Amino acid sequence: MKKERTYIDSMHFWGKIWSVTALCVLFCVPLVFSLRYNAFPDLQIFMKAALKIIPIYWGTAIVEVITYTPMLGAGGTYLSFVTGNITNLKLPCALSALDRSGYKASSEEGEVISTVAIASSAITTTLVIAVGVLAFGPSILKITDPQSPLAPAFNYVIPALFGALGASYFTKHWKLSVFPILAGVIVYIFVPGLEAGTMIFVTIIASVCGALALYKLKIVK
Repeated sequence: MKKERTYIDSMHFWGKIWSVTALCVLFCVPLVFSLRYNAFPDLQIFMKAALKIIPIYWGTAIVEVITYTPMLGAGGTYLSFVTGNITNLKLPCALSALDRSGYKASSEEGEVISTVAIASSAITTTLVIAVGVLAFGPSILKITDPQSPLAPAFNYVIPALFGALGASYFTKHWKLSVFPILAGVIVYIFVPGLEAGTMIFVTIIASVCGALALYKLKIVK
């Protein structure tokens, strides 16, 4: 008797297919340009430069998968890594949707909610960008010019986004929030150039350790 495929099995099956497909499409873009204009990079120079960059991205990639998967769920993780911009858009949307629904990302309900939220974010982002390009195309250089009165606001978009998202969690669970905040501040004092993906992994470890310590001390349930 053939075993019925579960929702999670389907997510992994289609997630792998679309991840490989997206990867092939991404590689096809430079390949097509190289074939069209007969402009291939020198392999020796390319590998020399790549060997300096690839280790950095390998570390970040591993950290991001370990960090994001428990928060996004299987379907949300596949969709986020295919569509991109996880830290700025996909993660906040998924966390907000899960928080409002009351489900965890590890549950089947949470899996569906997270995936739908991320898909909605990707579609909305594409539409907003398309409308923005058409509407602000003629004046975008003036708006983003360093001398523009709006220029300082662009430096605070991401902090404002995560500040608003984190404020709700900090007020609800202020005892648990002390550890990741302190860990983030201390790490940034000594390593100010640390990437956001690695910092998220550090603060998650601090959160888990802090929560376990508070639970052992019976400060939180």
